[in-house]
Amino acid sequence: MDIHDRILALREELNQHNYNYYVLDRPTISDFEFDLKLKELQKLETEHPEYFDANSPTVRVGGMVTKNFPTVTHEFRMYSLDNSYSIEDIELWIERIRKSFENVAFVCELKYDGASISILYENGELTQAVTRGDGTAGDEITNNIRTISSLPLKLKGDYPPKFYMRGEITIPIAQFNAINEERKNKGLMLYANPRNTASGSLKLQDSSEVAKRGLQCFPYAFVGKQLNFKTQWEMLEKAKEFGFKIPNTSKLCKTLDEIIQFIDYWEVERKKLPFEIDGIVIKLNDFAQQEELGNTAKSPRWATAYKFKAEVAETKLLSIDYQVGRTGAVTPVANLEPVLLAGTVVKRASLHNEDIIRKLDVRIGDMVYVEKGGEIIPKIIGVNTDVRDPEIQAITYITHCPSCGTELVRQAGEALHYCPNETSCQPQIIGRLEHFVSRKAMDIESIGSETAILLHQAGLVNDVADFYSLTKDQILPLDRMADKSVQNIIDSIEKSKQQSFDRLLYALGIRHVGVTVAKKLAKHFKDIDRLKLATIDELTSVEDIGEKIALSVQAYFANPAHLAMIERLRTAGLQLALVENQVQVSTKLAGKTFLFTGSLQRFTRDEAQEMVEQFGGKNVSGVSKNLNYLVAGEKAGSKLKKAQDLGTVEILTEEEFLKMIND
Repeated sequence: MDIHDRILALREELNQHNYNYYVLDRPTISDFEFDLKLKELQKLETEHPEYFDANSPTVRVGGMVTKNFPTVTHEFRMYSLDNSYSIEDIELWIERIRKSFENVAFVCELKYDGASISILYENGELTQAVTRGDGTAGDEITNNIRTISSLPLKLKGDYPPKFYMRGEITIPIAQFNAINEERKNKGLMLYANPRNTASGSLKLQDSSEVAKRGLQCFPYAFVGKQLNFKTQWEMLEKAKEFGFKIPNTSKLCKTLDEIIQFIDYWEVERKKLPFEIDGIVIKLNDFAQQEELGNTAKSPRWATAYKFKAEVAETKLLSIDYQVGRTGAVTPVANLEPVLLAGTVVKRASLHNEDIIRKLDVRIGDMVYVEKGGEIIPKIIGVNTDVRDPEIQAITYITHCPSCGTELVRQAGEALHYCPNETSCQPQIIGRLEHFVSRKAMDIESIGSETAILLHQAGLVNDVADFYSLTKDQILPLDRMADKSVQNIIDSIEKSKQQSFDRLLYALGIRHVGVTVAKKLAKHFKDIDRLKLATIDELTSVEDIGEKIALSVQAYFANPAHLAMIERLRTAGLQLALVENQVQVSTKLAGKTFLFTGSLQRFTRDEAQEMVEQFGGKNVSGVSKNLNYLVAGEKAGSKLKKAQDLGTVEILTEEEFLKMIND
């Protein structure tokens, strides 16, 4: 056997042993024998670099160092799940689904408490791994992901030629405890919980350190074009055949009672699992039905997550800080006597606003109940008044900004107090700068929070337009600034000038204008000059724009300082209008409403809806007398029948729809 054949044979054998040990939990050789074969392979690969393979079993031990993790846009968006906290919520969700389909089944899966990942497999080989990020784009961490022993680097069986495996990266509880024990012996700070440890491990620069963490990956979906799986259950079974680690914990359910039994069982039995879960995911089993239901802006309509009841702890309220956000909103945050809650030591909790403080009648020195149910920041939900010291006084809410001393204002109908001093209140200035450079906004990659603060403290950047007048000579003298890093900053700023009008609109930080609202305003008004002159009536005529948002937009453009800053952005060359490929192609479908149902073959649902909007039409979510056209793909179900019964809806094939817009 020649050298190359020996290398290939060792790789195949070691991959099988990895699969036996980490996936099947049935090792067939000793660790000593495995290590001998691995060392032989490492030696041969070192001596013969011409036979390099990025998916060799030797990459499991790590050794690659990644200084920067590049941002990658997901080909298929990663949605988050809507959360349910009661069986009544699940029942209502199922009732909504049954209105669309007569025969339904559901797959119940464990909700792994870890970090979401998207892994690309091409021709059976792992080629790229990207974190969830904001769902639209994430960080590439391929070298680190390859160290996870339970994850196949090369697939088995009749796998699709290209697909994305969506899964959750977790760390076993026993491994987490062992890591903390080692850190304790070294006098290091202990990690808070397995979830954060798993997430943090993914961004370690040295992949050999990642390999030591013992991470594992549990798939929950395959995403791609024409994958030929008809159901979620079939996909899970195929995943096992391909070599993925799939716990035998999922269940196919047809009734609400079966789902409730599954939830009740795992609410108790989860404590026996070797990894952490925080709930149950319930999915519509049939993929054609999933596609027909589609997604909202944030979540799939065909899946929901039942979150286990929140844990509650009792601790002492020591003091209250008041934080000032980028819009001037002032938020009270409680400082607590440290307490262990849901695996995390909690020291701070949200108090939201003055009304909540009054409603709870919470006071400094009280023993309070703290909950961490679906909250990033724990919240105070009650007070143990039985042990209250009678001398404790009620809290007097602050009247002036804790940063700049300006008197706070509270508008009618607003829950929060605001600092109106946006020009010289430091937290507001810094917050706006951080927001402007963030990923969803202008995505200026080389300017993070620390750099934005550094530039502001140096007097170089006081508003967002200042970014575009920066020079290398100004930045180089600052701390920790080398020539290459400064050039990266200048290049990133220049690149951001090409960001679309809607992203710039969001980046401006107008109160109540999020990503979705910014897109709708940009699409409707086309450019910033029309938008800044819009009346309240014109603004509220835009879909989903209410009076609250309209008043906020109008107030923003009534400020002369904002208008002057926008002119500086215009001079710098930023996109203050929709470019040609973003503007409506024609009004051919104006006044017409469309709905797509069934399994589409010529285009995806998102692509179809985009075409409707480009030609002036409107997409709707259900069959009603207001629907003009139903485009029916294969296996169209109840929506097609309802449209036929209604008699006023024109039924189109995909080809007829394309002919309509192309003629």
